Amino acid sequence: MPRFLTSNKMPAFRQVGEKQLPNPVLCMAWSPKRDLIALANTTGELLLHRLAGFQRVWTLPPSEYTGKEITAIAWRPDGKILAFSLGDTKQVVLCDVEKAEILHVFPMQSPVTCMHWMEVIEESSALSSFYNSEDESKLFLPKLPTLPKSYSTTSKIFSEEKSDEILKLLGEVRLNILVLGGNASFVELYAYGMYRIATLEGVLGTCRSLSLSSDLKSLSVITEVRSADDNPEICYVQLDTGLLSNCLPEVTRMARKFTHISTLLQYLHLSLTCMCEAWEDILMQMDLRLTKFVQEKNTSTQVQDEFLELLLWGQSSPELQALLMNQLTVKGLKKLGQSIESSYSSIQKLVISHLQSGSEALLYHLSEVKGMALWKQKFEPLGLDAAAIEGAITAVGSFSLKANELLQVIDKSMKNFKAFFRWLYVAMLRMCEEHVPPELNKMTQKDIAFVADFLSEHFSEELFGRKGKYFNVERVGQYLKDEDEDLVSPPNTKGNQWLKFLQDSTHLKGSPLLFPSYPQKSLHFVKRMMENVIEDCLQKPAEVIGKSVKQAIFLPLYNVPERYNLMCKICCILNISVFCFFVRSHYFYSYLDARFYDDEMLTVVLQGSEELNARRVLAQIPISSSLSCETEFNWEPNLRLDQQSSSIPSQGLVLGNQWRELENMKAQFVAVNGIRKVACVLSTNLRHIRVFEMDVEDEDEEGADSQNASADQEGLEATMSSQGQGEEENLEAEGGAGEQEEGEGVFQKSEEHLESEEALDS
Repeated sequence: MPRFLTSNKMPAFRQVGEKQLPNPVLCMAWSPKRDLIALANTTGELLLHRLAGFQRVWTLPPSEYTGKEITAIAWRPDGKILAFSLGDTKQVVLCDVEKAEILHVFPMQSPVTCMHWMEVIEESSALSSFYNSEDESKLFLPKLPTLPKSYSTTSKIFSEEKSDEILKLLGEVRLNILVLGGNASFVELYAYGMYRIATLEGVLGTCRSLSLSSDLKSLSVITEVRSADDNPEICYVQLDTGLLSNCLPEVTRMARKFTHISTLLQYLHLSLTCMCEAWEDILMQMDLRLTKFVQEKNTSTQVQDEFLELLLWGQSSPELQALLMNQLTVKGLKKLGQSIESSYSSIQKLVISHLQSGSEALLYHLSEVKGMALWKQKFEPLGLDAAAIEGAITAVGSFSLKANELLQVIDKSMKNFKAFFRWLYVAMLRMCEEHVPPELNKMTQKDIAFVADFLSEHFSEELFGRKGKYFNVERVGQYLKDEDEDLVSPPNTKGNQWLKFLQDSTHLKGSPLLFPSYPQKSLHFVKRMMENVIEDCLQKPAEVIGKSVKQAIFLPLYNVPERYNLMCKICCILNISVFCFFVRSHYFYSYLDARFYDDEMLTVVLQGSEELNARRVLAQIPISSSLSCETEFNWEPNLRLDQQSSSIPSQGLVLGNQWRELENMKAQFVAVNGIRKVACVLSTNLRHIRVFEMDVEDEDEEGADSQNASADQEGLEATMSSQGQGEEENLEAEGGAGEQEEGEGVFQKSEEHLESEEALDS
């Protein structure tokens, strides 16, 4: 139990920002690399603020597709990606810090209650060689082309150029792991924030805080378990993650490869999204117009027959003529033909440059993973299964075949559509008795065959009445529909010599060397099948590593009544703190919140006793001093820590200038960053924030004479006492909203200043 001795020297914490926020803050975390702090509020907004003046950088509003209930946030160690969890949709989102864009979303079994993102610092010769050779894939694979901007607003999340942003998910080669804890006794570890490397089960209760050691040897978890009297019992669990530590080079290699694979799957998904947007709006217009014509026409003649009659004899029924002249029009038909040709060209380019290049890269990385799996001495203990990876390679091959099949359909459809629109354009000009350009008036026998093929394939009687459609005007679109049903117009494989050769060959039929094709299925269907196979392939190592994790220590800490704030208690437990008080004034202070400032220092928020009018103090505590106690504490494992508090040894600590009273603020929580030497204090009502630079003297106190230090300290104590009484009176008068924290008189001016700052910021 540490006791604090204060010095008369004034504090070294300089306040650099203060803000009264419109919505309560639930989570806050400093960037590990930059002077940025992320905040999550009760409306589901994620906000990024800069240290200087607490200036807002950007706001990511809540989305109906991701969620509105942020439960935890964590920074990737390089400070370029921000992860946050959503309780209402049970998802984890990775966000690009530079552009405030969502890069990746993955589901969870249950809502995430806490997260921790750490980086491995251990070095070895095997890791150093891997770091230097990790980019060898660039020697064999071309750079993935940049994805085009979305063609419409139909994309739910992604609407900008994304390929470069997606590659940011890979980050640095050095292994970093995102640890997630939930309320259903589960903990999951995600390498590079993307690949699930371990799923742990059997952790009792709801995870409230967790920390994975930088050497991967142990995982510490604070859990909340309901006791027999239904009060929350806070427990400490230490898990042995020795397999991750012992196989660190192999884990890093495997995780890096699987992260490449996960990123490529995301790239293929976005490529297919762009393809869908390229055809959906334009081609559906013609589909709807011709469907309306079929539904409204009174004649019993088939649509195909009416178009064939126009092709052969140049005559059309009144219904067909009304469709062409009133609904399509000559100008509209020309524009529609150009749009369809442009859409076909865009889809063709996306298949060649994006789907095929992405599939090739996917095959490359999966083949390397298969080679790793065959090295059983190194990788079999981690759960790599060569047979499962071979199945994933086969699935990617089938996807590549389906993409190539789509290219053939596009090529044929472009020829047929061009011939059909050219012929129909000329026919409509003749109906209008307008001049037909000589270059369009000539129609070869081959062009007529293209038009006849188009009519027979798209207006066949077999398609009538199928799912409410009277024909299929678009053969390409059926490949892009996310449906389980078979294709309406599958490719005609009659006369294909290669397929006939395979069927007749005894040795090649069913050979594992050949990728199976699915001629009756859409590209979307084959993609989903590929994703499922790869997911199963990636899941086994997570199960094997998860089962290797064993519980090393389980200690019950506190039995907390419901009326107390659990968050405060948990923070105290994590930082091995209980109670403290100032010896000089003989006033007791209790902990409200505590965080590790660095490896040698704790940052704490303290609350004074009633004699101190519940004043709040921000202080720094040296860890080495607080732990160097001569009296040894013998923990009784059968008793909770709070039941042994009387036997916990205590000693005096001199804070020097490492403390500061938080005047006019009912402080409650703190977030710190020892690398950037900053701290952020949050009030009880979760709206009032103050930001400090921790190793710089306050400007108001610079240049003070040492001979006046004692007098200044006495004056400060008198002011603290009087202001504390005023604040206590104001706190008693607070309503349910809890937005006013400052008192009357001297505090009113400060409050008005904060409100004016907020107005300027907005």
